[in-house]
Amino acid sequence: MKTFILFLGICILTTGLWGQQDGEPGTKITIVYGGSFTKDESLKPGASIFSKDRRQVQFEHQGADLWCDYALLYQKENRLEAIGNVRLKQGDSVLMTGGYIEYDGNAKLAKAYQEVRLTNSSMTLTTDTLYFDRERQESYYRDYGKIVDSANVLTSRVGRYYMIPKKYQFQDSVLIENPEYIMESSRLDYYTTSKNAYMYGPSTITGETYQLYCERGFYDTTSEQGYGIKNTEIKYSNRIIEGDSVYFDKIREFASATNNIKVTDTINKGIIRAHYAEVHRAKDSLFATRRAVSVSMMEQDSLYMHGDTLMVTGGPDARVLRAFRNAKFYKTDMSGKCDSIHFDERTGLTQLIKNPVLWNLENQMTGDSIHLISNMETDKLDSLKVLENAFIISEDTVGRRGFNQAKGKDLFGKFIENELKIVDLVKNTEVIYYMYDDDGNLIGINKTKCSKIRLKLEKSDIEDITFITDPDGDIIPEKDFPPDSRKLEGFIWRGDERIRSPEDIFDADDNNLILPVIRGITEPIDLENPEEEDVRQDASPPNPKTSKSTGSVKAQGT
Repeated sequence: MKTFILFLGICILTTGLWGQQDGEPGTKITIVYGGSFTKDESLKPGASIFSKDRRQVQFEHQGADLWCDYALLYQKENRLEAIGNVRLKQGDSVLMTGGYIEYDGNAKLAKAYQEVRLTNSSMTLTTDTLYFDRERQESYYRDYGKIVDSANVLTSRVGRYYMIPKKYQFQDSVLIENPEYIMESSRLDYYTTSKNAYMYGPSTITGETYQLYCERGFYDTTSEQGYGIKNTEIKYSNRIIEGDSVYFDKIREFASATNNIKVTDTINKGIIRAHYAEVHRAKDSLFATRRAVSVSMMEQDSLYMHGDTLMVTGGPDARVLRAFRNAKFYKTDMSGKCDSIHFDERTGLTQLIKNPVLWNLENQMTGDSIHLISNMETDKLDSLKVLENAFIISEDTVGRRGFNQAKGKDLFGKFIENELKIVDLVKNTEVIYYMYDDDGNLIGINKTKCSKIRLKLEKSDIEDITFITDPDGDIIPEKDFPPDSRKLEGFIWRGDERIRSPEDIFDADDNNLILPVIRGITEPIDLENPEEEDVRQDASPPNPKTSKSTGSVKAQGT
């Protein structure tokens, strides 16, 4: 008899529910299995109370099924409270479990509490409280959650899951843990299918051989490949790479950067600035171009070196720096220019190759090639070689009457405390020198030929000349020395080319560069969500997975 009464009550309730659905088919929560049924208006006004018997209570609503041990169904409000071992399943794709779920049939909104777990084919989400919006196909938590997929473990304080694109949007204390790296961020979007992460706030990725920081960027968490386009910095072995846009590829051991680049050698303390650069970690090499300049310390002074292209190769103890095409350098007491510069840090040898000119204080030196040799123990200039067609010229600073000149096949100089003090010219040497007495009166002009000449300098002025081996010459009065004969054969004064400041190493082409626009700073960089197609308008950096270029940096017009 009791069983019959219970069955009759459930039938009457079910009939009543369906009767309320007239004109609104499928909008009301439906009882699939009611188990034991009671009503207690004093305890739960308006609620139909169900509890499991041999099986759990089951309900259905617009493609979703819910099971629980105990349920309160409010028919008029179309609302359900499910208690104990609750399961909410939507089709074959989503299963949510918890200790307690509130479900609003009108809003199609579920609120789950107590050890909540949301799973699909690719991931598992656990949290204490989870909201599941079936109308918008979104779930979200506000007080820490944890997601586990086949590649990563992700946690954050606030998170939202978009079920159709299978995308998470994490905010506040975001952490991705992977056996190969750890990622921390304040705002990050993550796709569970592609395992791609899009960073929209301060983010740090730390791997075994690198650390990447950016405030906006992309990262493929499976291949450890990505880019940053806002305040980006990569610590890559013994270099720090900064730029407006920086690309990174762990497998290829490669990084590149575009616009306002700074690459710091953390061991040797050197810096390279440019608008495009590449770093190859396996080869320990760096390539830089577009207003490229190397800045290093020499004798407690900054040495600036520029070329259309800069290349650095070799390990920290054996760096080789090359500047190609239109090469120039500057330091306070010395500057120079040529076609290319080759500097070997291990030997301290700097070579100026092809049409070189060197200025030390007021002395101009030219030849077929020029070598500067540094003392590696003291880190100071030691000596100088000008090979083939050596020429040294300085203006007559006393009477301003012309130029002091000396030439020979080769020139060998000696620096003392960074100042050129001794100059030896050998083979077919000649000199023209304006001689003055102690009162500054011109004595005459010395013109001499010799096999070897030694000049002793003081603050670039000739203090003493020693003619060695068969000198042939004399001191000629100024009136007897025609002005058009006061220049040695091969004389070329290049004072107008002299580099007098760090800015002088750049020419007009360097200073008028039009930099490529780094896209994605203000636009979405998320390329995987079809719903965002209308706002993209090809304004974002490409996904490195689908780009055929070296990386996102190159794809932006570098």
